[in-house]
Amino acid sequence: MKQIEAQIMQQSYLLVCPEGREERLMQAVQRLDAAMVKIRDAGKVKARDRIAVLAALNFAFELGDRELEPPSNGNPTSGATEAATASAPVSGASNSPAASTGHQRLNQLLTQLDAALGQDGMLL
Repeated sequence: MKQIEAQIMQQSYLLVCPEGREERLMQAVQRLDAAMVKIRDAGKVKARDRIAVLAALNFAFELGDRELEPPSNGNPTSGATEAATASAPVSGASNSPAASTGHQRLNQLLTQLDAALGQDGMLL
């Protein structure tokens, strides 16, 4: 494991990353930073923890949409990614298998985020 320092909304975080995955982690940091800055700059939410939760919900919502869409040309992630907004497009829970898989994946992502941020950065 390798430690990497990353900046998210002008705050430094020391993250642990598996060897060889540093570039992918930094891409994720850049996407998260951009999403959080956009939410903050919209002026509706100011608290860093709320901004982080909204960004995570927006990413989870996008991920759920991708899981529900059939792959195009064999690439399940083709198409442009829309930037996160201050109002997360999350609606009521569903009992469908795809929704259950999405919820499991969301829980995995939140666990990974909590581990990366450490005790002081726990989201939920």
